[in-house]
Amino acid sequence: MGRTIGPALEVQEALIVLENKGGPNSLREKSLSLAGILLEMGGVAGRGEGYRAAEDILTSGKALKKLLEIIEAQGGDSSVKSENIQIGENCEDILAPSSGYVVTFFNKRLVELARMAGAPSDKKAGVKIHKKMGERVKKDEPLITICSSSDWALESAVKDAKRQMPIVVEGMLLERYPRVKEI
Repeated sequence: MGRTIGPALEVQEALIVLENKGGPNSLREKSLSLAGILLEMGGVAGRGEGYRAAEDILTSGKALKKLLEIIEAQGGDSSVKSENIQIGENCEDILAPSSGYVVTFFNKRLVELARMAGAPSDKKAGVKIHKKMGERVKKDEPLITICSSSDWALESAVKDAKRQMPIVVEGMLLERYPRVKEI
């Protein structure tokens, strides 16, 4: 749904959405849709009104407030903010080899790379996804960023990502033809 794989990265991304600071639209929309269905099933919202009710809960800050209450009840730090989530200090971008569009996206391969970097046992390890299917990419623009607490795990994951790219970019050939005169 979102654009991250790995414990700290996923928590950070979820907090960004809950804090109403943006985040991936796919994560926000799917979350609101699922929450809306649950609100309708629970009788909190009328039929067809769940999405809007969930959106109100999110944008008002009630969803974040409830999460922080749950964190506190479980003995965690209820003052946590997205910018406080620490990710692996060793990070490297995997760059687009050419300009074009993302034409293939291997989810399983991205998960493999996150595991090679140390996730989930290394809570700070994982993969940030910068480009998804159909998105335009410029040569040398980051496709993904791999992070790890371990420099050797990062090195191994980066080497493997470059050997077999998890995201394929291809250009699109456009050719102009001269205008044909009407007869």
